[in-house]
Amino acid sequence: MAIGTLGERSLHAYVKQHYEPTGEYHEIPVGRFVADILRPDGEIIEVQTQGFDRLRDKLAAFLPEHIVTVVYPIAHMKLVAWLDMETGEVLREKRSPKKWSAYDAFSELYKIKALLHEPNLRLRILLLDVTEYRCATKQNRKGYSRLNTIPHSVVSEMLIESSADFAKLVPPSLPDEFTSFDYAKASRLRVPDAQTAVNVLAHVGVLTRVGKDGRRILYSRAE
Repeated sequence: MAIGTLGERSLHAYVKQHYEPTGEYHEIPVGRFVADILRPDGEIIEVQTQGFDRLRDKLAAFLPEHIVTVVYPIAHMKLVAWLDMETGEVLREKRSPKKWSAYDAFSELYKIKALLHEPNLRLRILLLDVTEYRCATKQNRKGYSRLNTIPHSVVSEMLIESSADFAKLVPPSLPDEFTSFDYAKASRLRVPDAQTAVNVLAHVGVLTRVGKDGRRILYSRAE
């Protein structure tokens, strides 16, 4: 596969192959949409690397008739490689100092929050070690363009089969009552992302609002 022409497709293809090696079950029309994977037992698997808002219509169409598993791959550790676009040579490599975790899924899960109670919906949060290939560009504010993301290995997987399973995303170190700021510290998320996380967790019923600490909302684990 040629780096620079596939965008995120290498990551997408890797994850599809990981869950279903048989190619004849890939890219199958289901109604007016195309399922990433349609297994013989009727289960649909959708791999979504970003942009969960684009999944809403597809999920709404699939879920009444099918078990649907949405797989969200997240880069756990990332090696960033900068390419010379003329020669394809790797100019330099640097390991990102950040480590991502399953808690980072909430920024996307929030976009399908209204569907998280659906009994036919399953989620798999897949942590991978990857190399991200970039080239310098003046076309966007970041100063670079992401060319491709190549996975190396699977680090871990979290399966969520029901609303109650979202309790796996409540850090065990949290006290009985806590705020989104406490959640941010325990999960190592930025405060805005932690606020999104507790919003989703309260929506699915694993957290309950129990009062306030000054202006901050207090939460506890639901019984």
